[in-house]
Amino acid sequence: MSSRPVTILLVEDDASLGQLLMEELEVDGYRVRRVSMVAEARTALTDERPGLIVSDLRLPDGDGLEILSLQQAEHPGIPFIVITAFGTVDQAVDALKAGADDFLTKPLSTDHLRLKIKRLLAQADLNRQLAEYQSGRGGDESMGLIGGSAMMDRLRSDIRQVARSQAAVLINGESGTGKELVARAIHQQSERSAQPFLAVNCAGIPPDLMESEFFGHEAGAFTGARQARRGLFAEASGGTLLLDEIGEMPLALQAKLLRVLQEGCIKPVGADHEEMVDVRILAATHVDLLRAVEQGQFREDLYYRLETLSLTVPPLRERDEDVELLAMHFLGEAARRHSRGFLKFSDVTLRILRDYPFPGNVRELSSAIERAVTFCESDTLQPEHLPERIRKRQGGIVQAAVAASPGKLSEWPTLEMLQQDYVRRVMAAVDGNKRRAAQILGINRRTLYRWLESDLEHGHD
Repeated sequence: MSSRPVTILLVEDDASLGQLLMEELEVDGYRVRRVSMVAEARTALTDERPGLIVSDLRLPDGDGLEILSLQQAEHPGIPFIVITAFGTVDQAVDALKAGADDFLTKPLSTDHLRLKIKRLLAQADLNRQLAEYQSGRGGDESMGLIGGSAMMDRLRSDIRQVARSQAAVLINGESGTGKELVARAIHQQSERSAQPFLAVNCAGIPPDLMESEFFGHEAGAFTGARQARRGLFAEASGGTLLLDEIGEMPLALQAKLLRVLQEGCIKPVGADHEEMVDVRILAATHVDLLRAVEQGQFREDLYYRLETLSLTVPPLRERDEDVELLAMHFLGEAARRHSRGFLKFSDVTLRILRDYPFPGNVRELSSAIERAVTFCESDTLQPEHLPERIRKRQGGIVQAAVAASPGKLSEWPTLEMLQQDYVRRVMAAVDGNKRRAAQILGINRRTLYRWLESDLEHGHD
């Protein structure tokens, strides 16, 4: 069953232009409601909420900015495009300051208008999805995890499944993928959600203090222990404890953790008795624990106890369709932190972000947006505001390729030829494995598919 077409409210008093635009937009699959006056536009906005508004600036009974003002008051978030035959810089500034998304002058390029409409509707859809994720969709669907990709949907499904259990869970994933957010989602979906959730980074605790931190200690148990102290297991009793970077936990302490998982009891440092605790253990790691077992750095029995229920958080390069949504989320957060008003990405900036593989995952994307907002002095983030490694990552590859092709300048290969040849070589080296090829090329799979399609169009196979 197909979804309902987007309704566009077209306010244009020039009958011939209005009819032309209406026909062009209906060919694109939109439902167009055309009116020619401010009063008619008011009625239309009362009758229904359109997906986008295109309005002439000068109308027989008023000004297109009146419609814009009404839209801002009653239907905020709807994209608004102003068109006029009397385009001036001052008018453009007034329209954009009032909340318009774009300003086009006559004679109008219908192709340009259609492209703007497509981009603004896509942006509006991103904003809608982001609002749903930020509101938690009632706390049930998104779990605070931003992303609409199939991988994220599967991850949410897995979270719901393991949340029903009381067993330990191992959360695998590269650094920066959001393993702690997944752990919090498991806790929130479980029957322990009203109880404490504590997270501790095992790599951040000195080995000689780990036992005391986790299990607590009695007064006088060691030098400086002037009074008894409860450990993290006791503090989290009834709730959930996340042991992040569990691969950094010393072997001796791993044995005691295994006893907690098996018996549900702890023994504080210096105590001569054990205490029962009711705590669910979640463990997270970015390293291969099975390899650590083979190298004698992690207990085999603890590994298999944790591995029974395991989740893997996908790296960002494998769910690149979520990049825009995440970028919008981080942009909004950074704008609030910096006390900035409305900020947006230029089309080129979004394209660069989509094509970058983000080896540092979601954390790297967040840092890149924070930097861009810091250096951006306008309301639009441009490529120059991004970290240099993101906007210039292919420069070194191109330079090396040209250096390897001495001779006359006229004989140097074009950039497109270099790209096609290199992609073909990589694909041959990995026997056509697109995922592996994308990793080697430092791009996401969507970009690789686009390159491969371009190569086929030029007659290569």
